[in-house]
Amino acid sequence: MKGRFYTSLAAAVSALMVCSTMGCGGGEAPETAQNTQGAARQEASAGEWIDLSTDPSLSAWTMQAPGAWKTVDGVMEKSDGGGYLWTKDRFGDFVLDCEFKISEGGNSGIFFRTDDTADPVQTGFEIQVYNIERHPSPVKNDCGALYDLKEPSVYVDKPAGEWNHIILTCKGSSVAVVQNGTEIVNVDLNDWDTPGMNPDGTKNKFKRAIKDFKREGHIGFQEHGDPVWYRNVKIKRL
Repeated sequence: MKGRFYTSLAAAVSALMVCSTMGCGGGEAPETAQNTQGAARQEASAGEWIDLSTDPSLSAWTMQAPGAWKTVDGVMEKSDGGGYLWTKDRFGDFVLDCEFKISEGGNSGIFFRTDDTADPVQTGFEIQVYNIERHPSPVKNDCGALYDLKEPSVYVDKPAGEWNHIILTCKGSSVAVVQNGTEIVNVDLNDWDTPGMNPDGTKNKFKRAIKDFKREGHIGFQEHGDPVWYRNVKIKRL
């Protein structure tokens, strides 16, 4: 009888020690595990690609004019009417990956971090989409330029009617553009500390210092009256 008592007592003490180190029942350990799983879900969500171009109804977007854009076989194109196309969501730090082609002499643009879609030029940024005769060296409104702020380092755009691949990465004040496999823009927006002036001393059209622009906003495609097409449009938050 005494032997069984001491055996039972030892088992109880052992069980208490396990509970104190690992947690038992509805205590702290299950809550901690739940928090860890939640953090993992948030991390996965932040790194997931969001498809913006294959839905025929363009449900992720708002149009400046009804029917201004349409999707045909996964290709977004300017349709009847007119006006820009804007994401419903706002994005701050992100990677945008897409393809575009432009008509001969055509003009469009990829806007990003646009705070007020009614005033995109003065409240956001634009990657120029343009089919234009090349200058002796790139300028600040060439295809792939950070419009009126930074010219592409080299010309890598393809002829009218051919698909170009753009990867735009925004992280804090850093903005980088890779076009057709070549990095053509890599800037720190904090270097633009004077209204109407670029770091290289040239003028720009912005009324506020670029460093003071919001670091998040809408993604948009510009309708400039010319045929333009976008496809494989996807974005992920960083």
